Amino acid sequence: MDLTQVKMLLEDTFNKELSEGKKRHIVFWYDGDGEFKEDIDELNLENAKIIKLSKNSYFYVKYQLEKVDMDSNYLLYAPFEKPSPKENYLLDILKYSIEFSTDKAAVIMRDLNISDDSLKSVFRKYIKFFNKKDREKIFKGYEIEKYTEETVDLAVLSSLCKLPYPDFDEVLRVLLMEEDLEKNKYLEAIEKFGRLDVLWKLADKYYGYSDKEPTLEKLAVFMLVTNVAYCLNGELPDTWRKYVSARKADCVVFLSNFMNHSLYSAAYDRLANSMEWKLKVHEYIDNWEIEDYINCDTFKVFDEAVIRKLTEQLLSDIGEFGRYRDIIQARRTKHWYNFFKSEYECIYWAIELFDCWKDVSQNIRQYTPLEFAKRYAEQYYKLDTAYRKFYTSFDRLQNKELLMELRDKIENIYVNGYLNTLSIKWSDSLETLNGNWTIPGMIMQKDFYNTYIKPFKNRRERVFVIISDALRYEAAREFCDMLNKERKGSTEIVYMQGCIPSSTRLGMSSLLPHKAITLDEDYKAYVDGISSEGTDNRNRILNNYSQESIAVQFMDVIDMKRDDMRKTFGGKELIYIYHNAIDARGDNSKTEREVFDAVEEAFKELILLINNLVNNVTATNIIITADHGFIYKRGNLMESDKISKGSIEDAYENRRFVLSTKTLELDGTLTFDMEYLLGPGTSLKYISPRGVNRFKVQGTGANYVHGGTSLQEILIPVIKFKNDRSKDSKNEVTKVDVKLTSITRKITNTISYLEFFQTEKIEDKRVPLRLKVYFVDEENNRISNENIIIADSKSETYEDRSFREKFVLKNRKYDKTKKYYLIMEDEEETVERIYDKIPFIIDIAISDDFGF
Repeated sequence: MDLTQVKMLLEDTFNKELSEGKKRHIVFWYDGDGEFKEDIDELNLENAKIIKLSKNSYFYVKYQLEKVDMDSNYLLYAPFEKPSPKENYLLDILKYSIEFSTDKAAVIMRDLNISDDSLKSVFRKYIKFFNKKDREKIFKGYEIEKYTEETVDLAVLSSLCKLPYPDFDEVLRVLLMEEDLEKNKYLEAIEKFGRLDVLWKLADKYYGYSDKEPTLEKLAVFMLVTNVAYCLNGELPDTWRKYVSARKADCVVFLSNFMNHSLYSAAYDRLANSMEWKLKVHEYIDNWEIEDYINCDTFKVFDEAVIRKLTEQLLSDIGEFGRYRDIIQARRTKHWYNFFKSEYECIYWAIELFDCWKDVSQNIRQYTPLEFAKRYAEQYYKLDTAYRKFYTSFDRLQNKELLMELRDKIENIYVNGYLNTLSIKWSDSLETLNGNWTIPGMIMQKDFYNTYIKPFKNRRERVFVIISDALRYEAAREFCDMLNKERKGSTEIVYMQGCIPSSTRLGMSSLLPHKAITLDEDYKAYVDGISSEGTDNRNRILNNYSQESIAVQFMDVIDMKRDDMRKTFGGKELIYIYHNAIDARGDNSKTEREVFDAVEEAFKELILLINNLVNNVTATNIIITADHGFIYKRGNLMESDKISKGSIEDAYENRRFVLSTKTLELDGTLTFDMEYLLGPGTSLKYISPRGVNRFKVQGTGANYVHGGTSLQEILIPVIKFKNDRSKDSKNEVTKVDVKLTSITRKITNTISYLEFFQTEKIEDKRVPLRLKVYFVDEENNRISNENIIIADSKSETYEDRSFREKFVLKNRKYDKTKKYYLIMEDEEETVERIYDKIPFIIDIAISDDFGF
């Protein structure tokens, strides 16, 4: 800095506005190197007098400033270092004066209002950092209350990492989030404008990372291996031991908050995947039992191993289904679960199918048709649901190869075991009806209107009837549970004996009010002489029984605005709404393999429809039913699955049935009179393959069929929903409650276990609760790892609804006079996420990592 620059800075200083009652400016300039000793006499200031100090002139200066001239501005130039306070005889004047320096560090400190000269050596190391206003602005923005060497170091590192506040955890996180750890832009900035040695010194202090040649990659390995050491029950590989930190708690908390943070988790995944490959984790994992790493979620390979071993055990028929469920239950709270959600769900539904079939296969006997219907509605349907849910998840897999053998076993058990066994015994049972399609004790589909709808009409109550094409009973059971948990109100499901053929024509006709149902020569259905095909015709049929009725299509209703909906349904007491998502996909050979996805979409559409009806037109009574069910199996059909029937004249033919007025003698078939529906005057016969076989028919699309007599086709669901608009909470949908049951509210170790309890089981209107649980300090800084609690147990027993969670606190000093909080956060809430906030005292006598 030359004399001209010095003069400009000094005059700027003297021209500053006076404050705090001052009448003038007095500026001390200690030039320790005597750099301007020869030039000071040439310095002429417009608004100040200059006194050149010597160590013998203190009394003169003091007298001049405090007696002779008390009004003028003064520059006191000292060509030596500033004396210590004890030896500075002008200290009293200095305290209310300004100190000027050409030392850049001193200038920086002056701008930051830092008077502690011991920090000058620290700031001198960061001259390059403060040369740029943008960096200096970020630094100043931190508004540090107390400057120490570490707070300055940390603020510089944080500024270079573009952080909104100084925090070493965030510095490390930003550094490790970069894709290229070697050519890291933030690390390069620290090397150029900050101090790498400080970064590694702090990494050692807070996380125990010490290395003669430190790198970010080594730091990442160090952190990740330490995390594995924390959660692994087996022996750590010898080659990994050198990477385990002495400060395990801090590493565990850091990684827990890194991997579980919504903004950082993707970066963590990238980092973990890269280091997993470098550490060759897959080569060690076979040395451990699945229980050894059941709590490990550092690397993706742990979940891959769990999935592989569960699959192997299912294929080996070991049959420890309860243990498998517990393993999946444990993995649900882990970091990588969502990445492998479809794989885990495949395995879960395979477990459900195998376990259920194990029970059913041992107990299935010859029952009456009514007993079979009851058993299907209570138990057997679960196998159809498990099969459907397995394929729904299987179809979402990115890589299906790992589960192909499991899929083959699913197919074999479902088709050759369950479907064939049940259908044969069910067909044997149907033969006891002697050709009369009436099962004593069951309500028939043709009586739907009189049984379920007419009572509303008699009471002058409005009722909405939703008919979802091919919503078979097992799917309706799942939807009933969904609806029960979606809306306040009462929900129940019953079943009817469907008509035969289990087809859309007769199913839709049977659900309408009618005196007579007939078929013409083309086998088209008529209700009271009116064709039952098309919305307009169905409107005519309904109007014959109620002038305040209407039939509409789902697609016409779903996009209606509230006013249009009110106008359409205003004054109507009977509303039939026709929905077609499942059959539309299944009955098309090009899309039949998507039928299970169509079921999932049907659920969403039906929920949306019901919500609109309740919210827009205050619907109270809603009945959901179907025209027929269906059979679907994914595997290729064998010749043994098909029955040859030859050419039949004057008959209506389908893969699952034949309608004919002639008596047909076909092996492997069942025959029923159509009198049950068309009346005693008909000679029409219904012929269907026994079991789930198909007639040989040319063309594609034989995996999805209906029209036959299987339980999956003819057990028709009736869901009765009554909306509740009262203030009574009886039918209110609420999440279960979770309480901290540990008595103590005092933490005395860096590792602590806390007990939680789900106060009621999942049932009816009680729905699951998912919580994040962690500790924070008074400033809301996280000080522990994060645990997930999924409270969704349906068990009656206390033990099954209890959770024991392990908490690891950061290894730091805790003040037992301050409050710390256990935060229980509801993940599904968007606004009020804090479920509970429980104060704790932390009193850790010796902070260490004992207990790992």
